[in-house]
Amino acid sequence: MKKIIAYTDGSCLGNPGPGGWGVVLIYNQHTKKISGHAEDTTNNKMELTAAIEALKNLKESCKVELYTDSQYVKNGITQWLKNWEKNGFKTANKKDVKNKELWILLDEYTKKHTVTWKWVKAHNGDKYNEMVDELARSAAEKIR
Repeated sequence: MKKIIAYTDGSCLGNPGPGGWGVVLIYNQHTKKISGHAEDTTNNKMELTAAIEALKNLKESCKVELYTDSQYVKNGITQWLKNWEKNGFKTANKKDVKNKELWILLDEYTKKHTVTWKWVKAHNGDKYNEMVDELARSAAEKIR
C-alpha cells in the first residue's frame, strides 16, 4: 500500500465570501499541487473540501498521513462524526450539523484509505502548510 503525505488548507475572503482550497500530495520524491475555488462559501466548507479533494485525487487505496490546520476538520472526522451519525446529524444541542453533505462525503473518502489525521499549527513556518495556504488564498483571489 502506497504511503502518501497530504497537506490541506481552505481559505475564504470574508466569511462567507469567495473561497479557495489547496492540497499538496507527497509520494516519495513526487509532489502534486491541486487547488480550486467556490464563489460564495465559508472557511469551514473550504477546509472540508480540501480534505475531500486530497483523498478523492488518490487513484488507489493508500495509507495517508493527512495534515490540516483546521481543528474543525480534524476533530470532526476523528471525534464528532460518529455521534452525529448516531443522532441523525444533530449536534449535542439538537441543532442540525453544518456542512452535513461535506462530512458525509469526507467520511466516504476516508473509508477508502487508511488515514491518520494530523493537526499542524497554521502560519508557523511548516513548508507544506504555507504552500497549501498560498494555493488556497490564490484560488480564492481568482474569483474576487
